[in-house]
Amino acid sequence: FSFWEPFADQRTCLICGDRATGLHYGIISCEGCKGFFKRSICNKRVYRCSRDKNCEMSRKQRNRCQYCRLLKCLQMGMNRKAIREDGMPGGRNKSIGPVQITEEEIERIMSGQEFKEDAPEHTWGNNGDSDHSSPSNGASEGNQPSPASTLSSNRSVEMNGYTVALRDQYINTSMSTHYQLLPHLFSYAAQSGLLTPQPRSLYPQSHPLVLQLVAAEDLAPLNTPMLIEDGYKVTQVELFALLCRLADELLFRQISWIKKLPFFCELSIEDYTCLLSSTWQELILLSCLTIYSSQIFGDLADVTAKYTPSDDELQGFSEDGMEVMERLIYLFRKFHQLKISNEEYACMKAINFLNQDIRGLSNISQLEQLNKRYWYVCQDFTEYKYPHQPKRFPEIMMCLPEIRCIAGKLVNVPLEQLPLLFKAVLHSCKSSLTSYRTGPSPCVTASSAT
Repeated sequence: FSFWEPFADQRTCLICGDRATGLHYGIISCEGCKGFFKRSICNKRVYRCSRDKNCEMSRKQRNRCQYCRLLKCLQMGMNRKAIREDGMPGGRNKSIGPVQITEEEIERIMSGQEFKEDAPEHTWGNNGDSDHSSPSNGASEGNQPSPASTLSSNRSVEMNGYTVALRDQYINTSMSTHYQLLPHLFSYAAQSGLLTPQPRSLYPQSHPLVLQLVAAEDLAPLNTPMLIEDGYKVTQVELFALLCRLADELLFRQISWIKKLPFFCELSIEDYTCLLSSTWQELILLSCLTIYSSQIFGDLADVTAKYTPSDDELQGFSEDGMEVMERLIYLFRKFHQLKISNEEYACMKAINFLNQDIRGLSNISQLEQLNKRYWYVCQDFTEYKYPHQPKRFPEIMMCLPEIRCIAGKLVNVPLEQLPLLFKAVLHSCKSSLTSYRTGPSPCVTASSAT
């Protein structure tokens, strides 16, 4: 375990800011918050907050309100389903990062509704569950910010004089409740109990691993032609065929990427086949939002602008398509804000690919070790490269479960609706770039780990 030792003092609990001891129930946390979460879920405890349900959460203040502590555990993505039913040590399921649950689910847990079918609830006061198991790190205290504002409910997707069928469904439609949690997750105070981090050097182990991942990537522009002469009107069939060709090229690049991975010899071909068949959509989506974003939101967006859907297509656009569209637009704006570097992208991709929750895998323990390796390498690189952005690493990691969610929902969108979906998403994203452009590149910036 010598590889992990240099990282030990750099990890901080995402709940209270104390020194973290590892990944517990899906997120980086300390022993105290890990034990508190496990006791709360196993014992089906229902807490009450005597204030405004927004209590300060730091190492020194975390025991004052169990309600707000459990609430933050859930908001940060702790996975209650990873707790063993027998209450014994050790997780039942592993997770690459935080899990996203709806606000309704959180409310059911906090109010005890989820526990009522199994056992009567017990109400605990604010002093009912203190802990002293997490070592002190001498951190200063800070205030937990209120949740960030969600996307405006009067967003619009202007479509060059379309009929109002689709626009009426989108304009003045508030964000679905399970999606409103994401802006709060992206803006949480992971370092609320810590002093401003100082610049430091990169750990020797991280540098070669990051460079190896970047070297495995094909950063060359996509070869699929996406140039259409002026005045040409693209049909639905033509746009669908172009999307298929793009998907083919992107999938081929993922297969080539696997063969260049630095850990290629550490797993079986059967495991790689299983991993790729389960994550290829997520990998393609991640690459489109980062290294190929200039072509996707530039050239492809120009092609989709020459496609005009019929009234029947607009009227028949499904609820699944609307939800995917909303999520993709939000995720694009997040990536545009973060300006993910090539190094961060390469780490994110490896972490997402090494998903030990996929069924049919044979070497789960090795996958878990590889996953942790690149999780900590990514954290080390991000904190080294962006010392004045202490929340950057958790913000980046919170994008992964959302990408996975979008990829899962995309399969429910009828194939014939994909041209309209891509047109709506790309048009909205390109429009947002012109309205609040803050830099020359929409997503990716080149960084150096030297």
